[in-house]
Amino acid sequence: MALRIRMITIDCLDTRTLAQFWVAALGAEIIHEVDEGDMLVLSSEGNVDVGLQRVDEPRAGKNRLHLDLGAPDRPAEVARLVGLGATVVEEFKYPGMAWSVLQDPEGNEFCVGSRNG
Repeated sequence: MALRIRMITIDCLDTRTLAQFWVAALGAEIIHEVDEGDMLVLSSEGNVDVGLQRVDEPRAGKNRLHLDLGAPDRPAEVARLVGLGATVVEEFKYPGMAWSVLQDPEGNEFCVGSRNG
């Protein structure tokens, strides 16, 4: 048996509003909708699909799982994401790698990293 990760799902209060952010961030498109927006599936070339699942409660505490995204020009990509509505939480730099921790418009954390800083 060979399992593959096909989709990562993000719980959120408003799937349609959060979809606007993630569609723009990933260059994705909505490829599937369940029950009038209770679940939206986003797809973009080269990435696993991202699901946005409506839940009744806001995020509480730190994410137990998060997306780690890569970019050749991390500072430019972070600036672009902030322009789309993300918030920078923290920055890390170590020899040979650096990453930024961000939150999407609903507070879900994700990282953007690069090997060259």
